[in-house]
Amino acid sequence: MPTALITGITGQDGSYLAEFLLAQGYKVIGMVRRTSTINFDRIRHFQEDVEIVQGDLLDQMSLISILQEYQPSEVYNLAAQSFVPTSFTQPVLTGEFTALGVTRVLDAIRIVDPTIRFYQASSSEMFGKVQEVPQRESTPFYPRSPYGVAKLYGHWITINYRESYDIFACSGILFNHESPRRGLEFVTHKITNAVARIKLGLDSELRLGNLEARRDWGYAPDYVRAMWLMLQQDTPDDYVVATGETHSVQEFVQEAFGFVDLDWEKYVVQDPKFYRPAEVDLLVGDPAKAGERLGWEPSVSFGELVRLMVQADLEAWERRLKQAAALDQ
Repeated sequence: MPTALITGITGQDGSYLAEFLLAQGYKVIGMVRRTSTINFDRIRHFQEDVEIVQGDLLDQMSLISILQEYQPSEVYNLAAQSFVPTSFTQPVLTGEFTALGVTRVLDAIRIVDPTIRFYQASSSEMFGKVQEVPQRESTPFYPRSPYGVAKLYGHWITINYRESYDIFACSGILFNHESPRRGLEFVTHKITNAVARIKLGLDSELRLGNLEARRDWGYAPDYVRAMWLMLQQDTPDDYVVATGETHSVQEFVQEAFGFVDLDWEKYVVQDPKFYRPAEVDLLVGDPAKAGERLGWEPSVSFGELVRLMVQADLEAWERRLKQAAALDQ
């Protein structure tokens, strides 16, 4: 039974990756930070099947100790400060976790066992002010946020450790990937949650920023499969993981409201406070390399993704309303 360590296991990607690896027969170790309130909601339904350990990307000794104790053959570094707007208000903290945290994990691998295979969660936000369309592995980077800059550091330090220490280290340059487990602070889940609440009469408006920003949106479970495939190859490399399609925030809004037969223009208000200081206008990836070398392709379309998320939020709010009604009786 192979052993895999996942940092950020309680996040969207970490939870789906853990489920995927368990299905492949792995022993899964999930690293979480020590806080007074750890949110296990995304992994609660399989929490007994994984081993949760405490560690911190800010504390290299904790990483070394975990590697020494559990001896994983694969490490997936998904932990980060990953919300772009927060990176503008907390740029130093973002750098510590999202940039230097990668170095600490890689150096712990170098010290404990350089044969461990390492996956780094890179991001399409590294392309930022895009230099070509679509974006591929060879596209020059131009990050437009502290998050994008920090991810770029993590990306290049992964390449550096691969070339300097012969570590099997891969970066997945993942474009936006969503699911019902996406955090509510992200625009996609903010939209689908608001649509559900408006449909059920709990809200009357949705305030958003730039509706013209375009993204390449895929389904998160598809993307964690690509992570695993990268570490099963004969040689390490970096891959763009994307659908190859781009859609605007407005298209996402239209699809979500249309699913519940509502006119989005009656409910959506553009609010300048939700605009980024430096906007990323257009992201669309070229997943040809991942398709050719990994045999990977997405399985869920844009429309299916939006409808899946809206349906999940409708069902969640209907359950809450029923529970509240039962308590009132």
